[in-house]
Amino acid sequence: MRMTEHQHKGLQHAVVRPPGASFSEAITEGSAPAGIDVALAQAQHREYCQALAAAGLTVERLPADEGYPDSCFMQDPAVVIDGVAVVGRMGAESRRGEEEAVGRLLAARFATHRLAAPATLEGGDVLILPDRVVVGLSGRTNRAGIGQLAAALHKHGIDRPVYAAPVRDFLHLLTPLTPIGPDTLLVVDEVKVPPELRHLAVLTVPAEEAYAANVLTIGNRVVMPAGYPRTAALLHAHGCEVLPVPMTEFAKANGGVTCLALVW
Repeated sequence: MRMTEHQHKGLQHAVVRPPGASFSEAITEGSAPAGIDVALAQAQHREYCQALAAAGLTVERLPADEGYPDSCFMQDPAVVIDGVAVVGRMGAESRRGEEEAVGRLLAARFATHRLAAPATLEGGDVLILPDRVVVGLSGRTNRAGIGQLAAALHKHGIDRPVYAAPVRDFLHLLTPLTPIGPDTLLVVDEVKVPPELRHLAVLTVPAEEAYAANVLTIGNRVVMPAGYPRTAALLHAHGCEVLPVPMTEFAKANGGVTCLALVW
């Protein structure tokens, strides 16, 4: 999830791409999960899009891209910050090329900057707050990518600082923590919050519900995976309207609710 100035004022737009038949070949990390049910994933994706619309977003759908099994995870190829689009370079080699269609879409709407080798940067590592950008230094995003992102923002007159935060034990920075508004983080219990985010309040997700720490916040509405009652109750108590969506098939490919949309 990304907290840009646009989001601080209110998110308006989401670009999504449904999983194709090739989603059964998506990348998985860790122990081999049960096979992905593509038809169920496609049905869950439709429910996800309905939740985005219910939260007030205009949902733009791209066609499935069978050439890239992971291409439904639209968060990763690019980020939009203060009206500037930065098109990344995927850390997973099998995903390189996904960013081409996304880059063309964004270039028609925003000033756009493309990262170049040896940089790698995926949007799942980019957390953007009103006063700073914190980027996960992970297996998918390297120091060159973070440096090129910072240079691109500076070139376009965006002066907020960019910080690198090492990511351990998770795929992306936003896997175990996501922002709930501009001043609060939702964080898995016992996950160490990067120093650059320690000024924020924290809502703690129980370790057994760790998957529910990845949520997408639109105003006071929060899209979250269904089946995590303790986290849902925590968000309700915080004053959020919770929009649960089934995510079982995307979880098998290490994807969460933020991963499925490019938002601004």
